Amino acid sequence: MAALVSELGNVDVEGSLIDAKIGKIYQPVPGEIRINLFIFGKGRDNLVIEAGKRAHMSQYVRPSPKIPHAFPMLLRKHIMGGRITSVDQYDFDRIIEIGVVRGGIETILVCELFSRGNIVLLDSDRKIILPMNPVTFRGRRVRSGEIYEYPEAQLSPLDVDEAGMAEVFASSTSDIVRTIATRYNLGGVLAEEVCLRAGVDKSKAAQDTSSDDIKVLCEAVKLVFSPIIEKQLKPCIVKKKVKDELEAVDVIPLELGQYSSDEKEFFPSFNKALDEFFGKKASEEVIEEVVAKKKEKVDVFERRLRKQEEAIKKFEKDTDKFTTIAEKIYEHYQNIEELLSILGNARDKGYSWDEIRSILKKAKDDLPAARTIVSIDSAEGTIVVDLDGTKANINIRKTVPQNAQNYYEKAKKLTKKRDGALRAIEDTKVAMQKREKKVSKRRKAFFKKHWYDRFRWFFSSDGFLVVGGRDADTNEELVKKYMEKRDIVFHTQVPGAPITIIKTEGKEIPEATLEEAARFVVSYSSVWKSGQFSGDCYWVKPEQVSKTPESGEYLKKGSFIIRGERNYYRDVPVGVAVGLELGAETRVIGGPVSAIQSSGKYVVELVPGKFNQNDIAKKVYRIYVDELKDPSFVKQIASPDIIAKRLPPGESDIKK
Repeated sequence: MAALVSELGNVDVEGSLIDAKIGKIYQPVPGEIRINLFIFGKGRDNLVIEAGKRAHMSQYVRPSPKIPHAFPMLLRKHIMGGRITSVDQYDFDRIIEIGVVRGGIETILVCELFSRGNIVLLDSDRKIILPMNPVTFRGRRVRSGEIYEYPEAQLSPLDVDEAGMAEVFASSTSDIVRTIATRYNLGGVLAEEVCLRAGVDKSKAAQDTSSDDIKVLCEAVKLVFSPIIEKQLKPCIVKKKVKDELEAVDVIPLELGQYSSDEKEFFPSFNKALDEFFGKKASEEVIEEVVAKKKEKVDVFERRLRKQEEAIKKFEKDTDKFTTIAEKIYEHYQNIEELLSILGNARDKGYSWDEIRSILKKAKDDLPAARTIVSIDSAEGTIVVDLDGTKANINIRKTVPQNAQNYYEKAKKLTKKRDGALRAIEDTKVAMQKREKKVSKRRKAFFKKHWYDRFRWFFSSDGFLVVGGRDADTNEELVKKYMEKRDIVFHTQVPGAPITIIKTEGKEIPEATLEEAARFVVSYSSVWKSGQFSGDCYWVKPEQVSKTPESGEYLKKGSFIIRGERNYYRDVPVGVAVGLELGAETRVIGGPVSAIQSSGKYVVELVPGKFNQNDIAKKVYRIYVDELKDPSFVKQIASPDIIAKRLPPGESDIKK
């Protein structure tokens, strides 16, 4: 939490949310909200907060619900259009407070990430406007109209001292590691790390800890947390082998000794590490849910057919049963008629049903028909008789033929129902055949994962991969992880452009590719954002790119020093296009017009204009839906969100 807030709440750190403008707020699943933000100098991004679990910026977002929930709608009412003024952690606890100002009115969004967690909106007097989950604890109510109270405070590891730790250990009935984990609000992993660095037996009873052990434990706590205090983070995801495959097991803002032998994937910020660990997993869950729902839709006809077939079997079984009963009634015509006569006379003489039961019981030896009676329903005026093992319900007010006809009518109705079910089965089979034809004709989307997907990229008309950064973080990553000595590096003469690399693979680069890379770097730079229609750029070799500034100079994140001769392209016209690849892969591509026209279809050309990225993305999306006549397919490969990632920063118009 401290590491996360040190990034989100520090105006001097890239990725800070200070002064970010709040857009729409969504609640894709219970317990989770997504706040759309516009961050100055970066563009649109999403802050995901899941109560009791996580909070971070995310590129992996769950789809928004079709009908918005009440909680995000109220948040929109109070904070949409406002600006974030602060992001703070409360007392080293798992609570983040986001300060918002809109129209001079201050509100606070409290994010509780402990236990089951909660998300609570407060006014400037810290009175609760609305909690996501209204709850009442002993001595603490989180409900509308109440003054928000923090949970009981824990000891902070940042304030650890020997005297305090000695007092905590003296009152503990547990071992060292559990005492540190619970009393100092550290949790198991960090408590284990403290014991490891101190060289102290973690299973030793806390009460038996010596003063020397307490001293080294205090020093170990300070050592573990020094990277956070000094803001020297090394965010990474820890991976362990599980069944011969590497699996992500933890995400941490600093290196831990207990993970020293495990493989790690490092990230430029803790936010990005959190998103890769939590956000990616959440998006995979969404994909699994979508696949399951699609499978469920596909199986709807099979389930209907199975139910119809089961119904027909039951209709046929009951039809045979009622026909058999009717036939049995005629077989025992004389006995049943005798019973009906006796019962009818008894009722006419005023005998009660209890008296009739008593008379029939005594007459069983003299009257064989009486022995067939199983039960009498006095309320309905019916008797159940056993006719050679077949039970029949006989109405004493009706004749023998009328009782038999009642069962024939039941059998007749079931026969009609069976015939209707047979026709329904034929309709279902026809519908299944139509669906199969429709599915076979439907376009299929083919996706692959590539290392360059997290950057801006295109393939030149000569087939060379050209990759550019999206922001300072990806500029750094591109140069440090993916730039090779044989590549060519492009940048603009003015600041505010992506570092752009042509991956040569050792081949000679044609002039057409160089010109396309020049147009790419200019179009996706501040030149487009400022509404200009041309700009200057240059290319250099990788060895001319350095992260080491001249003595006394400072180099901010995402910036580099270029030394030596530069190869200039002057007055390069801006202009990009987006199109669709519909071959081995189905995806949106974006870049210079000539490159996109050579490999894409349904190409839309763009120029600097007056519409923001989201509006242009929606316009292009509607064009694709109109052209392909398949909204489902277009949404999979070219939703407005996906298209927006291929567009230049700033505002645009559609040229053609």
